[in-house]
Order: sequence, then structure tokens, then C-alpha cells
Amino acid sequence: MSGHSKWNNIQGRKNAQDAKRGKIFQKLSREIYIAAKAGGGEVSMNPGLRLVIDKAKAANMPNDNIERAIKKATSGIEGANYEELTYEGYGPNGVAILVEALTDNRNRTQTNVRVAFTRNGGSLGETGSVSYLFERQGYLAIAREGIALSEEQMLEAVIDAGAEDLQMQPEVVEIYTDPEDFLAVKEALEAQFTLAQAELTMVPKTTVALNDAQLEQLSQLVAKLEDDDDVSEVYTNLAE
Repeated sequence: MSGHSKWNNIQGRKNAQDAKRGKIFQKLSREIYIAAKAGGGEVSMNPGLRLVIDKAKAANMPNDNIERAIKKATSGIEGANYEELTYEGYGPNGVAILVEALTDNRNRTQTNVRVAFTRNGGSLGETGSVSYLFERQGYLAIAREGIALSEEQMLEAVIDAGAEDLQMQPEVVEIYTDPEDFLAVKEALEAQFTLAQAELTMVPKTTVALNDAQLEQLSQLVAKLEDDDDVSEVYTNLAE
């Protein structure tokens, strides 16, 4: 993970999403619905639901929207039958791309994802073609502003919380954890620091560098994928 930072990518993604907040809330409502449908609407008994609600709150989603999605999932009334899908492909210069989707129409989603790839300089691959280049990890970021601890003290606090890796960036401290330990580490760090970001994510094992033209093409491809109503997350192994 050395040299790889998610923070700049996260900030760019947030700026783009601010312009389409209604669509983001719609996607989050779908994720909340899925989590509540699978594990129940009680947050304390459903870690998956808790993670999605934290994600929704970080996006400033209103509580009414969150509660409505949970109620819809737990009311016993039949709703849409969503399934989780993952697509794998390539962008400019062989950049690996993982696309996670929640859909009630597999054919529609696959067609849209394929068109996004082919019309924006990419190609859709087979299952397993790029997923081996990523690993799922917990990711947390702590804003450095106002923290008086040295790097050694911060490392000690993070290790004590159960995290696996730490990287000091200009604005934040980036922390990576085993997915199974993510919630426990998050709770331990929240008791000491203000978290700027906390999520389960796919982290690339290796990265690919692009020139300006290739980067512009990749940005267009990712934007097109993220704009699809069925797409939840898009991951790449672009070198930051």
C-alpha cells in the first residue's frame, strides 16, 4: 500500500457528487434497503446496516430518508428484488476497474456498464480478470488539523486500536484495517479523534500511472459509470 493514497481521490469524488446529491441519496436508500432487508432494521444488531447508515450520514442524507428506506425494507410489503453484481474491466493503459452495482434488472445494468466502457476507451472483462488486483479493507481517515501527537504517538494509538497500517498525508492520517476488525477499530478511534472518512473499500495491490490524456479519458469513463443509477461504487488501480 506504500505510496497509495485514497484521500485526493475521495475529495474529487465528493466534489463531483455534490452536483448530483439527489441521485446519491437514491443509491444510498437502495443500499440501506438491502442491508435492512438482509439483517433487520435494528442498527445495534445489524453491522451492515450500521455501516451504510454511517455512509449515508457522511453524505448528509436526511434522517427521514434513512428511516423511510429501513421502514420499507422491514414493513413486510414486497418491494423491488435487488441483487448485488460486480463487473470487471480495463481503462486506458490497462488500468483495472471494478464496478459494484445493486440492480433489479441485471440485463439493463450489464448493458449500461458495457456501453460506458466501450464508448469511453475501456473494455469490459471476464469475472476474475482484475479482481485479484484488489483486496477489501477497512479505510479510515483522521484530519490532522488540531492534533498535537507526533507520528510515533499516532502510530501507537492506531496500532492499539487494532489497525494494520498507517500513512501520514498532508491533510489526514490514512488508516487501513482488516474488514473483520473495521467496526472495532472505528469505534476505538472515534473515541479519540474526529474521523474524516470511514468505509469498507477495495484497495489496489499495484497501481498504474497515466498521462494527462489518458487520465482525462479514465475520468470520463468513471464519471459515466458512477452516473448510472444502478452503480454503487467504482474502484480503479490508478496511481494517485
